[in-house]
Amino acid sequence: MAYTKRIVCLAISYRPDGRCIAGMEVLGNGEFGGWIRPISARDSAGVPYEEYRYRSGDSPKLLDIIDVPLLRAAPHSHQTENHILDPESRWVKRGELAWDDLEQMYERPESIWVNSDRTRVGCYDCMSAAEAARLRNSLLLVKKKAFTVVVGSSTWDGVTRRIYRGQFDYRGTHHNFSLTDPAALRAFSAKQEGDYPLNDVYVCVSLTEPYKEDGRCHKLVAAVLRNPPL
Repeated sequence: MAYTKRIVCLAISYRPDGRCIAGMEVLGNGEFGGWIRPISARDSAGVPYEEYRYRSGDSPKLLDIIDVPLLRAAPHSHQTENHILDPESRWVKRGELAWDDLEQMYERPESIWVNSDRTRVGCYDCMSAAEAARLRNSLLLVKKKAFTVVVGSSTWDGVTRRIYRGQFDYRGTHHNFSLTDPAALRAFSAKQEGDYPLNDVYVCVSLTEPYKEDGRCHKLVAAVLRNPPL
């Protein structure tokens, strides 16, 4: 049976065939519940524009309060937050969250999941599928006084491409994750290679399903929330 969840949008991230959009549920008493990640029924689970746009044609923005029509819960391994969206119904914007309300929403885990592995350019940015399968969540919202966007380049198989990373420390551990927030990528796309510090931001991190290329689950910076927005 179809149902609707009201969420605060805390992540808009690139993924194959669309976007990964996620947020925390707004409960009837005005408090905030658990994470909700609307996904497509397609194999990639990416949400295409025609399935997440508003009736006006506008796209959701970070901190929008949205009614999202859903068909069924679809938890998969550590991605317990997944729900299949209703592709025939439009999302409805109900308002915008005040910046100060994020203070009561951010999380304080002991660590950013499992810190056991890294990619060639990252730091504690991935883990094995077996390690991820022991986790019960794949989304976190953390608060950072110091966060750095790193604009650089990487060469693989003779091809050099521009890369964007999010770098920060959490409880004494350094992290460097791929940055997949479209708004942040647009904001830094014209910048020269280098490090760009940001102060007093909230960061949504997401843990992917296993990549076909290496079989590992990767940690991503799915959103950088800043006032004013990037």
